[in-house]
Amino acid sequence: SGSRDDALRDKRIQILSRGLPKQKPIEGVKQVVVVASGKGGVGKSTTAVNLALALAANDSTKEVGLLDADIYGPSIPKMMNLKGNPELTPKNLMRPLKNYGIACMSMGFLIEESAPVVWRGLMVMSAVEKLLRQVDWGHLDYLVIDMPPGTGDVQLSVSQNIPIAGAVIISTPQDVALLDARKGAEMFSKVHVPVLGLVQNMSVFQCPKCKHETHIFGADGVRDLAKTLGLDVLGDVPLHVNIRETSDTGQPVVISQPQSDAVSSVL
Repeated sequence: SGSRDDALRDKRIQILSRGLPKQKPIEGVKQVVVVASGKGGVGKSTTAVNLALALAANDSTKEVGLLDADIYGPSIPKMMNLKGNPELTPKNLMRPLKNYGIACMSMGFLIEESAPVVWRGLMVMSAVEKLLRQVDWGHLDYLVIDMPPGTGDVQLSVSQNIPIAGAVIISTPQDVALLDARKGAEMFSKVHVPVLGLVQNMSVFQCPKCKHETHIFGADGVRDLAKTLGLDVLGDVPLHVNIRETSDTGQPVVISQPQSDAVSSVL
């Protein structure tokens, strides 16, 4: 009995000594920024796309990439107006597709647009690993990763296996969304990923005719959460038809309407 206890203790110490997986940088990538949300439907992908474009627009000397890590619901191909299959390099690495100067990779390039991804967790994790490691990113100053919603296996795997400069959390001011946004922020804290701040999306709707403003999803909920968590509010984005239309047509607002009020609220 005593020897069995000793063996169990030794085994436990051995397991604990392994700690978290050793982080390995993505070849050619200097900084990784993840855009995340606890809940779907809060505008995370739209924000990720416009963030990547804004980084490139603010400094033309910087090379920027965009990785769609949402295996089940990839939306980057449509938002970036990209179609087709990636070519392979002589080293059997996938070449990102490029538009608006942004190198993009997504599961949406590898499957039919209408085809569902009906995979279990291990297959999803394998796909994420391939999108991270088997892509010829060239030399990027920034790689923006559009994370899937939630705090599951993909988020943990990405956070623990590559060095991340910071995370940006997207949420609407609605209480239900804020509950999950808080979980997302706390998850990154537990895996030692710095949270750069929160973005309050769909904060206010202005009637295009009478200009009356309505806080459809509530007012200042993200600001209150940021204050509670000791984080910054990085942006306050209105519920604006231009943002929706430009995303659906593959002409993101940062590119198609850079002088609009919608863009000034993002940047």
